[in-house]
Amino acid sequence: MKKIIIIGAGAMGSAFTVPCIDNNNNVTLIGTHLEDDLIKQIKSNKNIHPILKVKLPENLKIEKFEKLNLILKKGVDIIVAGISSVGIEWFVDQISKNYKKNLPIILLTKGLAIVDDELTTLSDKIKKLLKEKGHKEINISAIKGPCLAAGLAYKMRTGTVIANPNIKEAEFLKKIISTDYYSTEISNDLEGVELSGAIKNIYSMLIGASEGLSNSKVSIETQSKYYLNTSASLIHRSISEMVDFVSHYGGKPDTVYGLAGLGDLYVSAIGGRNSLMGRYLGQGYLYKNAKEKFMKNITVEGAQLALEIGPKILNELDSKNFPLMFSMLNTICNNKKLEINW
Repeated sequence: MKKIIIIGAGAMGSAFTVPCIDNNNNVTLIGTHLEDDLIKQIKSNKNIHPILKVKLPENLKIEKFEKLNLILKKGVDIIVAGISSVGIEWFVDQISKNYKKNLPIILLTKGLAIVDDELTTLSDKIKKLLKEKGHKEINISAIKGPCLAAGLAYKMRTGTVIANPNIKEAEFLKKIISTDYYSTEISNDLEGVELSGAIKNIYSMLIGASEGLSNSKVSIETQSKYYLNTSASLIHRSISEMVDFVSHYGGKPDTVYGLAGLGDLYVSAIGGRNSLMGRYLGQGYLYKNAKEKFMKNITVEGAQLALEIGPKILNELDSKNFPLMFSMLNTICNNKKLEINW
């Protein structure tokens, strides 16, 4: 039994408590400073999560942010980051005061960052920030793959990959969190797994735009019936670009064809917030208009990532090698109509 603290009570952080509890671990789910109302709502409604619409395990400890430092001071075996990518700095600030040498950190968050004008994975960003606070020996793993939070919370069969440069660390975590419904592969390609898990959000928006991009001269009804040829073409080219992108930034090409790349792209493309935004863009809406009209209070990870890394990518890479990515980055960052040069 391990003492696990999961920071971030959103959908994925909360769903991840389920396999951790089923492995007989001592698990605490703690909200961020912005989630006090959410924690109160969960606890007052018999552990039913308002987003997941599922009851979390009865023996799960659920606490507000005010208890975080006390819990960390008492000591934990594993820290799980279930916060959004914009909360990485906050996360490091919270754990840095009580972080012990090589204490395992599991990163559920998907995204990339620009640090010192360089494209950086979130694990590298966390390491850099912790080192600036005096920590030298840091142990971070990332879990990525086709895992919709509600599906995991309902114990639907799910496969993910645990990545750590030290494969023994990945094996250690695999034993602690795997169940009969939550299977885990291991990889030492932390860079490739994080890069794949992040950029698939951009490409899933493109694939989500398939209907509108299929044939603008026919009716919307016809598009919705016969767009799969277009979708298949975009999936093929998306994977090719993902391989080139991951390779360019130091990941292994084979990783893209695994759960963190192709697997996660499939889940995101057939449904979810990224593909939904893509559908509006494919219909001809500008990004800002679509966000305001249809998804005002909904986080679209692919769009957030585009705004974060877009200016760097548009300036650094060759558009001839990444035509689909450049199309989407220009659409989001410059608020232009989505156009594909077929």
